[in-house]
Amino acid sequence: GRTSPPGPAGNDGDAEKPAPTQDVSTPSVPARTLGSTDSRGSDVIGSAGRSDNGVGEGAERAVLLATKLHVPAMRGRLVHRAALLEALSAGRRRKLTLLSAPAGWGKTTLLAQWALGAGEDQRFGWLSLDRSDNDPVWFWMYVVAALQKVSPGVGTRAVELLAMGADPVQVVLPTLLNDLDTIASPMVLIVDDYHLVVNRAVHEQLAFVIGRVPANLHLVLATRSDPMLPLARLRASADLVEMRSDDLRFRAIEADHLLNDVLGLDLAHEDIQLLHRRTEGWAAGLYLAALSLAGRPDGAAFIRTFAGDNRHIADYLMCEVLEGQPPQMRSFLLRTSVLGRLSGALCDAVLQTSGSASVLEKIERE
Repeated sequence: GRTSPPGPAGNDGDAEKPAPTQDVSTPSVPARTLGSTDSRGSDVIGSAGRSDNGVGEGAERAVLLATKLHVPAMRGRLVHRAALLEALSAGRRRKLTLLSAPAGWGKTTLLAQWALGAGEDQRFGWLSLDRSDNDPVWFWMYVVAALQKVSPGVGTRAVELLAMGADPVQVVLPTLLNDLDTIASPMVLIVDDYHLVVNRAVHEQLAFVIGRVPANLHLVLATRSDPMLPLARLRASADLVEMRSDDLRFRAIEADHLLNDVLGLDLAHEDIQLLHRRTEGWAAGLYLAALSLAGRPDGAAFIRTFAGDNRHIADYLMCEVLEGQPPQMRSFLLRTSVLGRLSGALCDAVLQTSGSASVLEKIERE
């Protein structure tokens, strides 16, 4: 779930995501406590305990949320990004498509446009992750539920095996893959916000699935940082399609279409060009600038001074980026924010510490 302002810019937060509601109507997923030996049904699926193989054992969890399986609704007009949509469609011949870019680059909106614009012969499953999906059992329950939205009944035996505490890699996932292999029609499974998964067991299990996925299933991951998956191997075997910030950034003509045609700001060409340079094509930045420009008689003057300290930009970065960091990283970012340029030695001097270079490398990598 994101909290960025909704809007038509194509940023990650502009898709209207339905409010989570408890729902037990997910097809073919038995409502019972995971790891329980009691065969009677209950209203609970999940586990907080974990055995050595990463399988949860019998603590209460909430029911599956059906809204996490919905393609986010699009609000208002959007910039149609034909080249990117074509690239996504062409990538279906590979095993994995990875959209990896920081907050606000339009990953969710682009994928929602793709899924919602697909023909009747194209079947898409959608899963929006949150931090609770770090439990491997919970994660695979949701994956199966998303697949069942496009192919009812698939994975039913795998879910039963999960509930019995079977080993995921040796038993559960091979059962799921065998089930998927019997389906004639191709499917796409989109998993959004994969950066929220930090459990190594989930990464290892997903890598197992990607390496053995049948040709009828294409997996798409949207994430703010590269996942712990064998990307180099997939790259070398031509099984990976990648879209990053440079691919997702708005071109100047798209910024013009967004600001003038979609949002109706009627800005001069030179002002569009300047704003595009200042935001570097960052979709969220363009939209948040448009919020600040609305109703201003001095639009050109505002654009000349528009920067990262703009109130809407600062609020977005605080909410989407800073608050999601662990306390030590948040403290590092705040205390070094006074610097115009960052280096390991300079940050060490300001913070009176050591090891800042490795922290900066981690920030750049993630």
